[in-house]
Amino acid sequence: MRHHEHRVDGDRVHGRHGLSRRTFLRGAGAAVAVPMLEALLPARAAQAALDTPPQRAILISNNLGVLPKPFFPTGTGREYQLSPYLETVAAHRSDFTVISGLSHPNVRGGHSTENCFLTAARNPTASGFRNTISLDQFAAERIGHLTRFPTLNLGVNIDKGNRSLAWTRDGVLIPAEDRPSRLYEKMFVGGSPAEVAAQLERLKERGSILDVLDDDARRLSRRISAADRRRLEQYFTSIRELEERLQEAGAWEQRPKPSAPAAAPDDVTDRAYFFQGFEAMLTMARLAIESDSTRIVTLMVDAFATPAFKLDDTETTTDGYHNLSHHGQSAEKVRQLEEADRRQMELLGGLFKALGERREGERRLLDSTIVLYGSNMGDSNTHDNTNLPILLAGGGFRHGSHLAFKHDDNAPLCNLFVSLLNRLGIEADAFGSSTGSLEGLDT
Repeated sequence: MRHHEHRVDGDRVHGRHGLSRRTFLRGAGAAVAVPMLEALLPARAAQAALDTPPQRAILISNNLGVLPKPFFPTGTGREYQLSPYLETVAAHRSDFTVISGLSHPNVRGGHSTENCFLTAARNPTASGFRNTISLDQFAAERIGHLTRFPTLNLGVNIDKGNRSLAWTRDGVLIPAEDRPSRLYEKMFVGGSPAEVAAQLERLKERGSILDVLDDDARRLSRRISAADRRRLEQYFTSIRELEERLQEAGAWEQRPKPSAPAAAPDDVTDRAYFFQGFEAMLTMARLAIESDSTRIVTLMVDAFATPAFKLDDTETTTDGYHNLSHHGQSAEKVRQLEEADRRQMELLGGLFKALGERREGERRLLDSTIVLYGSNMGDSNTHDNTNLPILLAGGGFRHGSHLAFKHDDNAPLCNLFVSLLNRLGIEADAFGSSTGSLEGLDT
């Protein structure tokens, strides 16, 4: 090996500075992909990659939506007045756009539309209905296998046999991963069944996958710049924080003993801890994007399947999420729904903040990551599937506005999807029921 070449656990350094882009820290049965670092590519290519990082997307839907009145702002354009919910994420106003007056034409039928949010397949209640390809899978087909996972499809409290945001070209449901611990294992633990079992036992004993990989992490840290070291430490801090939340929820304690057959662990989660589950999945989505494990993440928040849940340490809702959503103007039900909606806005704000703090050269990770939050339900109380709540953040768009389309004659939500595909670098002039790209969404 020549003196200017090195290896970190089998990955060759390209030239004097660059490590392989697919560098992993490895231990017995474990592998942690490192985030985008300046040292990951040859000097000139590294700067080019940091100047134009890959585009990504995190697509989120709550299938019961939010209360429309406290969500949508008053006024339009850049001078709009923040609504009560948007006040929760006011610190990120310049990084998001709120959009009203969008829906999927002929996608009606109340809750039956939940599987059509990213497909726009018409008439979901019709006899013989078959779904169509979802936005994420359409994009993945064109982006190709550039990452470890072409897409990641996640869920919170999801009825995974019946609900999903991701659908194949043939209209077949792609089951969502609904356990943060299982997703953690998929992303960070590998090897043979015996190695996986041994690694899980080490994690129970030592508390963190990073402790197992400590020597490898130290070697890598000595080889990179101060800026890269800060990025790596920030990434590792996120992993440790996630592990702490998983341990608090008892995720590892509920696993089978290592001597059990090496099948997927069947841990039981408490659906009452709705916000904790949502936060853990948002963290996993961000870590997947940050490590370039995937470019596209979908996440369905299955409020319909959520029973009575904890609003905070002292209060549990008086009913399941679905029954609360049919509030009939009950002041107490509306109060609980407003609290639930605000908590979710806070979690989104945390995602915006975390993505904004991560750097890729002179750019923020948020600038190259589209975050879409919305719903198939405009008003769950009345089963209305029009005027859908849409919040779009990041991705390099020119944000800070309220784009308002006609509330009595909605523009197709798929026009936004075409704009998102184009932003992902995919040349597409149509998707689903689109009539073009979305007007007013400047870049």
